[in-house]
Amino acid sequence: MSKILVIAEHANGKLNVSTAKVVSCAQKIGGQIEVAVLAADGSAVAAEAAKLAGVARALQVDNAANANAIAAVLAPQIVELAKARAATHVLVAGSTFGKDLMPRVAALLGVPQVSDAMAVHGPNSFDRPTYAGNAITTVEVPGLVVATVRLASFAAVAHGTAGTVEKVAVAAKLPGHTRFVGIESHKSERPDLQSAGRVVSGGRAFGSAENFNILYALADKLGAGVGASRAAVDSGYVPNDMQVGQTGKIIAPELYMAIGISGAIQHLAGIKDARTIVAINKDPEAPIFEVADIGLVGDLFQVLPELTAKL
Repeated sequence: MSKILVIAEHANGKLNVSTAKVVSCAQKIGGQIEVAVLAADGSAVAAEAAKLAGVARALQVDNAANANAIAAVLAPQIVELAKARAATHVLVAGSTFGKDLMPRVAALLGVPQVSDAMAVHGPNSFDRPTYAGNAITTVEVPGLVVATVRLASFAAVAHGTAGTVEKVAVAAKLPGHTRFVGIESHKSERPDLQSAGRVVSGGRAFGSAENFNILYALADKLGAGVGASRAAVDSGYVPNDMQVGQTGKIIAPELYMAIGISGAIQHLAGIKDARTIVAINKDPEAPIFEVADIGLVGDLFQVLPELTAKL
């Protein structure tokens, strides 16, 4: 039987919804599922993780060094935990957190990493995207599986019968070459991009950071998260944590509105799992219209204020 170790992503004492999606992937693999919570005091997060459907137990690994999620510090502990629990699989979300962490874990364990697992064919067989999502590769992994999970491909599990919480001590030598200095983050009252059911995104066609206020007004009417193309980010109109696409965030909302975005292949790779795609662009030949469920050819500076007013 597979023994699957899921690494919890959390912040400010709350479990990130991404962990529930990784558990969904683990359920498709089949076997015993344990969720590891590494924190200074992970009691609240571990209790929440233990309630996820299919989770046998949450492993609470408390260490003052885990107060901040530093990959170099977490990786040795995860390796020792995986060995102690005789894990056959170590899974984490394919978020910024997971992409930073899991290569270190794989290297320390001496195994290859499966990146962006998007479908499960068996305990050791997975699909993953390549060439910006234009091709899907099926990979077979001998032995221990270390993988990041493509969040857009799995629905979050619901809360089930509460599992147990087990406090675990991990004896791992922690590196001293990496230390936490500080964190700068873009704070917003709008929904998080990777968990929002509705997302509106703007491109370089907006022309300036000030003009993005038109998009924000629409997002607020819809209760939507706000994203952007790489071109808009590179132009300095919005911060890079709003970038959607192959080199940004890969999302799968119920509704995705691409406004003033031409539809470069790298952007489409980040939204292809969205349920409904709406495109607004003044160029009728824009590639975005090829994948859009609903398209409107028009000037965004005329269309958006009118659409927002009607909403």
